[in-house]
Amino acid sequence: MSDEPAIGALSGRRIALPETRELNRLARMLEEQGAETLRCPMVAIKDAPDPAPVRDWIMRLPFDDLILFTGEGLRRLHGFAQRLDLEAGFLDALRSARKITRGPKPERALRELDLKSDLRAEEPTTDGLIATLSAHDLQGRRVGVQLYPGNPNTKFTDFLRDAGAEPDTVLPYVYASAADDARVAGLIDRMAEGGVDVIAFTSSPQVERLFEVAKATKREAVLGTALRATAIAAVGPVVAGELQRRGLKVTITPDHSYFMKPLVSAIVEALSN
Repeated sequence: MSDEPAIGALSGRRIALPETRELNRLARMLEEQGAETLRCPMVAIKDAPDPAPVRDWIMRLPFDDLILFTGEGLRRLHGFAQRLDLEAGFLDALRSARKITRGPKPERALRELDLKSDLRAEEPTTDGLIATLSAHDLQGRRVGVQLYPGNPNTKFTDFLRDAGAEPDTVLPYVYASAADDARVAGLIDRMAEGGVDVIAFTSSPQVERLFEVAKATKREAVLGTALRATAIAAVGPVVAGELQRRGLKVTITPDHSYFMKPLVSAIVEALSN
């Protein structure tokens, strides 16, 4: 028998999606299972407003090691390199460096460039990266570190320095509000009324934005009610950790392989029981 869920497995279910970049793809996968999706992109992703630090970082390539925290980061760096007429050197530097990835998304971004990860974190977290790299001699190595917004990750850069490495960081993109406050507030109200079966988070900034709007619109208590009335899904441990830090219970998450498709499969399984 096929392990694929039957079409319509989510019929009658309403799922809120704070995703932005792959919103249509995620919505389509859920709608193919019969779900009604509520699209409310929480966070927009934009290039770093000042290109100079990114350009200077690219000019310092190649590094001995390149740490990629996110797929979006690599894509943005590649975009900067193309616009600055530095693409050939950028790709050569990627080929020569030992490419170390935190999780599957930067691995996918590397494959888009016909490259692959040389070393992957044991777990797709900062602690997982540290655990993996602790088994390697980093003394004297120049390490490029692609960061993501809202997290300077001094824990990780301090680890590299303590290990004798020379970290060189870059932040190639920033987050901005996507849906306006009124739209997000409307989703909070609808969840509180019991009108949503699942809210599926795919990044930590989505969680932060939801709480920021609740505070700005004086809906903190309503949001608490909303999240108790709604099953919470998280694409992976980083997002789940942010939710748990806020005292929330994540009931749906993939067992492994933290992508959209496994997230959809986990939602189908949870709502079919």
